[in-house]
Amino acid sequence: MASAKQYGVWLAVFRILVGATWIIHGYGKITDAQWALPNGDCFQVVTGMISNTQGPIHDFVAGFVLSHITVFAVLQEWGETLSGVSLVLGLLTRVGGLVGFLLPMIYFTIKGSYAHLDGYATLDTLTALASGLNLALPTGAVLGIDALFGRRKSGRSS
Repeated sequence: MASAKQYGVWLAVFRILVGATWIIHGYGKITDAQWALPNGDCFQVVTGMISNTQGPIHDFVAGFVLSHITVFAVLQEWGETLSGVSLVLGLLTRVGGLVGFLLPMIYFTIKGSYAHLDGYATLDTLTALASGLNLALPTGAVLGIDALFGRRKSGRSS
């Protein structure tokens, strides 16, 4: 039977892999000179995402997000990258997991994926679940900076 330490190591490996995925996605956007331009890549992606949606979400994205796309593009690229850095380093792991959960859920909602059964079998759903596990489980307790703070706290109370 596996020990708690072995489970902790596997959770840390999982955390690091999820974090690396976020870094790859975010860094690709940061280094894309066209990403945050007013009619750049982010604008094109978001416009494509809302093409099959309607209602208040569509109206909000079309009326507000697209008119402030540069701000939202920067928030997205840095949100993805910093969520990844948080998970890889094991620093503020639950915050990184929360951001990593919320971002794909926002994409899922904007795309209108919730309205179709096959929308639940997407990369957005998988990424949200993987990041959500880092929010719910103590994945930063081993091989992470969070582990150092945990030891320090327990060391003081002894």
